[in-house]
Formats: sequence, C-alpha cells, structure tokens
Amino acid sequence: MSSKAADTPSAPDAPASKAERKALSDLISRWQPPLAEPGANNKKSKACSLDDFDPAAKPFSTGDKERDKEAVEALAIELDTLQNLFYADRRHKLLVIFQGTDTSGKDGTLRGVFSRMSPLGVHTAAWKAPSEDERARDYLWRIHQKLPPAGEIMIFNRSHYEDVLVPPVNGWITPAQTAQRYQQINDFERLLSETGTVILKFMLHISFKEQGERLQERIDDPTKRWKFALGDLDARKQWKQYQQAYEDLLNATSTPWAPWTVVPADSKTHRNLMIATLVRQSLQQLDLRYPPDDPALKGLKVT
Repeated sequence: MSSKAADTPSAPDAPASKAERKALSDLISRWQPPLAEPGANNKKSKACSLDDFDPAAKPFSTGDKERDKEAVEALAIELDTLQNLFYADRRHKLLVIFQGTDTSGKDGTLRGVFSRMSPLGVHTAAWKAPSEDERARDYLWRIHQKLPPAGEIMIFNRSHYEDVLVPPVNGWITPAQTAQRYQQINDFERLLSETGTVILKFMLHISFKEQGERLQERIDDPTKRWKFALGDLDARKQWKQYQQAYEDLLNATSTPWAPWTVVPADSKTHRNLMIATLVRQSLQQLDLRYPPDDPALKGLKVT
C-alpha cells in the first residue's frame, strides 16, 4: 500500500475478531440456498426447499427482544456512517433487493434499517405491475432505469423477480419461458456485478399463519386498512403455488455474484437485526476510503 493510501481515512474495522467474522459468515451461509452453477441450465441436483428454512427462527437474536431492538438501532446509526463513506468513496454501487409475499415486511425493513441514512445517496424503488409503456419493452428495461450510480445505494421493494413469480403462478408464461428468464436474470446480474455493483438479495420468509394474522391486523386497524387490497386474499389462496415459485427462483438464481439470503421474518425485530447485520458486513468488506485531501486545504484557515 502506498503512503498516500495509508494516510487516507478508511472505514472503522468491524467490531469483531477474525474468528467472530468467520462465525458470522458461517451463520449467514446456513441461510443461503446452494449456489446455481454457471452453465448448469438450472439443474437442481442440490435444490433447497423453503421447508429447510424456519420462518420463526431467530439465528441472529441475543435472546432478549429489547436488546435486539437496541442492536438494530445501533446498527442503523452505524450504517448511516458507512453510507456516508460509501458515497464519498464512489468506487462501488450497492443494490439491495427485498422480495417476499404480502406482509413479509419489506416496508418495515426500510423503516427499521435504512431510515437513518441520508437521502443524498440512498434511494428506493417500489415495483408494481408494469405500465403499458413498460410492457411494450423487455421486462428488464424498467429495472435498468433505476440501478444505482457510483457511490449510491438503491433499495428495491419487490424487483425483477416479480417477473418469475406472478406470470408462472398465473400461467401467463410457460415453464420453458420461466427457465429462460432465470438465465436472463443471472446474466443481467452478472453484468451488474462485473461493472461494480454489489448485489444483496433478501427473501423475506414468513409463515402462512403469520401472514394471516398480519392481513387481519390491516383490516382491523383503520390506520393500516389502506394497505389492504382484496387481491391480497386471491394471492393468499395461491400460497402453495407461490412458495413453489420462490423455491424455483432461489434454486435457479442464487449465484456466486448475486446469492440469495433467506431471512426468517415472522419476528419483525429479528428480521431487521439480521438484514442490518448483513448490510453492515457487506459494506465493511469493501475497504471503503475517503478520497485524498486536496493539497490546497493544508494549513488553510477560515477567516
């Protein structure tokens, strides 16, 4: 390392020993599906099942809910500091993808984990059904418009993975077309990775029972009723089909350059704690640095 680089301030070290960091990586890996091998044509010799991941589990919990909440708050503050450094460094781009069934907590995670971050370099895109103009183009066209530039973080509330969930479940595309889309998405994300975008993909995994309770809460609470749509009940009737669609995409699109992490999300506090921990780890691994000082600032006094 040059002396110039050594004099450039960098991100604070992670508050963990090498052994603790390895333990964290090992723990994370237990919540990630086996990686799809490039060129394997989505063969599922090592296929995972969502039954392998308990939505009520709390692998990152301290065992005390109040302590977990305090940890989330501390992580949110730390992420704000790291995000400022990320923005100043400008060598990387970060795309965070939240995918999950209705009520799995995509909005709640945005509030709980990212709300302290400066809007200067953090943005959110919430994806809904494509417009007529978007349908006139390929399904990834609209996604490309919202990707983060250098130094910025983009958070997707739902994503291009809706295009391998809703259409297959409703029979709008064939299994062959779905498999083709898996490959196209893998290629798309490899392009992003090879051009400086770090991709974090979180599948928020809740149980059928927990979803029912959260939907009922929306109906019963006048301040949340606006979030409920009758179509949510139609999708709930297709629970098994959607769970299968999620399994298929996890097995086909968890790649070395963009792996999936399944987040047990029956507990809202634990969901936020796990995601905040993984985002922090990802940012810390980038060796972020502030740019070199302008030599003209040396000795400068403001009068």
